Amino acid sequence: MSNGLKTSTSPYLLQHADNPVNWYMWCEEAFEKAKAEDKPIFLSIGYSTCHWCHVMAHESFENEKTAKIMNQYFISIKVDREERPDIDSVYMAVCQAFTGNGG
Repeated sequence: MSNGLKTSTSPYLLQHADNPVNWYMWCEEAFEKAKAEDKPIFLSIGYSTCHWCHVMAHESFENEKTAKIMNQYFISIKVDREERPDIDSVYMAVCQAFTGNGG
């Protein structure tokens, strides 16, 4: 199975192109779909050499049951923090403001 990441040039996003999760890249289409279907966004930001990103992928995003829930109830967006530091910095700032740290 492939999803909306299959046309990406990002090594990180391409690592997830065969996940059963119906991932979108950060794009207007994803936000329009979320609005049209009245679904929240599931946002995952990571990078290709992050250990915990690989753990999360293996334990959750490659799991058929988890993917079925994500696909049914969310519009899932995957962001490469190395390609989009502008997006990462906004969400990291919020995380740090709420918890005192982030990573």
